[in-house]
Amino acid sequence: MREHFEAVARAATQKLTGGEDVLINYRAEDSTFIRFNRSAVRQPGTVREIELSLDLIEGRRHAEASLSLTGRIDEDESRIARALDDLRAARGETPDDPYLLVNETPSDTAREIGGAMPEADAIIDAVTAAGAGRDLVGFVAAGPVYTGFANARGQRNWDAAASFNADWSFYVGGDKAVKTSHAGFEWDAQAFARVAGDAAGRLEALARPPVTVKPGEYRAYLTPAALNEIMGMLSWGGYGLAAQKTRSTIFLRMIEGGARLNERVTLSEATAKGAAPAFQREGFIKPAAVTLIDRGVYRDCLVSPRSAAEYGVPTNGASGGETPASLDMAAGELPEADALKALGTGIYVSNLWYLNFSDRSAGRLTGMTRFATFWVENGALVAPLNVMRFDDTIFRMLGSNLEALTAERSLLLDPGTYDGRNLESARLPGALLSAMRFTL
Repeated sequence: MREHFEAVARAATQKLTGGEDVLINYRAEDSTFIRFNRSAVRQPGTVREIELSLDLIEGRRHAEASLSLTGRIDEDESRIARALDDLRAARGETPDDPYLLVNETPSDTAREIGGAMPEADAIIDAVTAAGAGRDLVGFVAAGPVYTGFANARGQRNWDAAASFNADWSFYVGGDKAVKTSHAGFEWDAQAFARVAGDAAGRLEALARPPVTVKPGEYRAYLTPAALNEIMGMLSWGGYGLAAQKTRSTIFLRMIEGGARLNERVTLSEATAKGAAPAFQREGFIKPAAVTLIDRGVYRDCLVSPRSAAEYGVPTNGASGGETPASLDMAAGELPEADALKALGTGIYVSNLWYLNFSDRSAGRLTGMTRFATFWVENGALVAPLNVMRFDDTIFRMLGSNLEALTAERSLLLDPGTYDGRNLESARLPGALLSAMRFTL
């Protein structure tokens, strides 16, 4: 694949005319997908695809197009030539872009992460063994994803990330299921079995008659998966320079009013530890890490090239949306095995969904519990909890009411596959809250 990328880069740059530059973004994957239902294989298959994006620039005018490639360079050269001709015609109709900023200092990089991925038979054996006698529904995706960048200045960046992502539920009935994921860069059947066993251990409690508690404030434990839903909302315009400048960030009270989170909270964009590549579409190289929140204090923001041009500051290689691609939250000291005991009596929140801002400027979020959320008494699961809505602020959940974070963290790879397998990830602990507000 790297040889094909290099050939594509040469084909595109050799067809440029004087004064032109081109930003070449190359993405390919060779993935095994296996879907399961009732603990049996329902849809096995593979996906091999190559997508190319070309942004043709002359002065401050540019036009962009995306196309699929075959992997056969003679045929792909013809596709690239036609695309460049079309882009020249389109560029002639575009105005100058005042915020166009590209990397003018070539910097070559190459990275390969991940080990050998499992064969389909090994995945099937592990999943069907975990689902024996149960209704397991979900999918496993595994294999390498390739990302490349090139321009007319000779810059070449290459990233090959091999990973797997198992995302499944043990379904009980109605709206009750134990939702689980297991992801990484090295397949380990024993590790998968342990995760599946932990999930299966909650099935007995989930089968009990559900209970309803009155709206109010309760002690709560958020699993890494539940915390990840909250982190996803905070990433939605929270850490970007543009959101700061337009005062639309959920962290506005921290930036302008001196508010802070709990000192246990340290968040970073840890590119060196994630699956996403360390370069972006305009050719800027990302630092190994950007500290976003340091011991509860807002520190640095993510700055895309367009924001850098608009506001006159250096870029740190953020994406156009200025969202983290490799979010990392520092671990705490609470052993995960002791989470229920530490919770005592309260609500064990396995998953959240339908999150939204109820008051963005105040840092307030709302959302629903989902799947296996339990009422807990004296450190033991009593019964599944009927669906509830929470409405609370990050300054309480991750601030005054944050009692502990787990010492163990989970790697959560984005399971999205709509335009290809996503490479975004989060590495998060579980969170114990002294109080979380539930409204209905």
